[in-house]
Amino acid sequence: MRLYDPTTGQLERFRPEPGRPVRVYVCGITPYDTTHLGHAFTYCVFDVLIRHFETTHGWRVRYVQNVTDIDDDIVRRARELGVGWRELGMEWTARFTDDLAALNLRPPDVYAGATAYVAPMLGHIARLVDGGLAYARDGGVYFRVDADPGFGRLTGMDRAEMLATANARGNHPDDPRKDDPLDFVLWQPAAPGEPAWHSPWGPGRPGWHIECSTLALALLGDRVDIHGGGADLAFPHHACEMAQSEALVPARPWVRWWVHTAMVRMDGEKMSKSLGNLVMVRDLRAAWEPDTIRLYLLRHGYREAWEWDARRLAETDAWTQKLHAAAARAPGHGTALDAASFGPRFTAAIEHDLDTPAAIGVALDLADAILAAPSGADVGLAQDVLRAVAGRVLGLWLKPAAAIAPQERRPWPAPETTPPDVAAFAPAAA
Repeated sequence: MRLYDPTTGQLERFRPEPGRPVRVYVCGITPYDTTHLGHAFTYCVFDVLIRHFETTHGWRVRYVQNVTDIDDDIVRRARELGVGWRELGMEWTARFTDDLAALNLRPPDVYAGATAYVAPMLGHIARLVDGGLAYARDGGVYFRVDADPGFGRLTGMDRAEMLATANARGNHPDDPRKDDPLDFVLWQPAAPGEPAWHSPWGPGRPGWHIECSTLALALLGDRVDIHGGGADLAFPHHACEMAQSEALVPARPWVRWWVHTAMVRMDGEKMSKSLGNLVMVRDLRAAWEPDTIRLYLLRHGYREAWEWDARRLAETDAWTQKLHAAAARAPGHGTALDAASFGPRFTAAIEHDLDTPAAIGVALDLADAILAAPSGADVGLAQDVLRAVAGRVLGLWLKPAAAIAPQERRPWPAPETTPPDVAAFAPAAA
């Protein structure tokens, strides 16, 4: 298996560490408006990667995904709607997991709400402060970016680019508590009416970056094999995670592989909640087969940005019908169809930096061969190959939604969460 390594700019051979499962952490949603195609693309890509590890190689995988269940955007949106922030988060998390179950995604082994891990976050922040890598001021705690000489090396940005990007993604460069505009928040002081937790520095809540670092460290240990998410997370989120985590653990590098999925665009702009230019999976599910949605996502290479196109979705539906017809054809008892070359071709595509467009092409070629076989030909072994590559690795149902029994959908667990422990700051949390 060869995957793109952003630290070298090349495809590098990936293998698990001996005697250990492949440890995968993928940044999850901030639940206040889901599931748009950008979300679905990211999680389908990692679903195929994990399925390939488990199915093709037989590797054990421990997969962790988080829910950022406390965040400025959730608090703001809940206030706009006049609902509790916890209520809002749980509602949209349930919608998200229902959408992904409908698309046949493998649930993570641990689906963790950030608020369930505030206590270990406090421990990590205290260690960074004690080590001189962070400083507390007026109820807040900040990481010193100049304490990490390689800060931002994941993206190769210079300081001006880093600052501009961070500012566009929630950084507050004019915060008077900061020594440096790039220093990032580890602990955010409480504001009236917002949820808060006790800490040695006063009531508040954790910063976004320490949430993911702590969850990964707590649930996967001191080394992560693959850490993933959308390309917009590479900076500042993943760069900040790398800086603080490598200050906390002896492992170098803390993450062996960073894997980022490209942005999905609509009308020339990145599809995002903040811009409101969203195509929602729930709306597509009302009109299209789950396999059509999934094929549409996976027909795009994971590192290439792409544009939403309703015509290409309709075109993809013809692929779904072909694959369903090939899977449903009567096996026959005549001469067996030779399908020996298709499995290796498919695997070679996936092994080459997760080339799902090429892999889909192989699956469609196999479906064509099954459908073109003479009447009565034995296509049973070829159908087994189709179910192995298109079903177990690409994650297709290979049948219409109406034929999927409820028990076939693997439900995602509700994330564990913990309420605030400073009641005066959280009247909506009771």
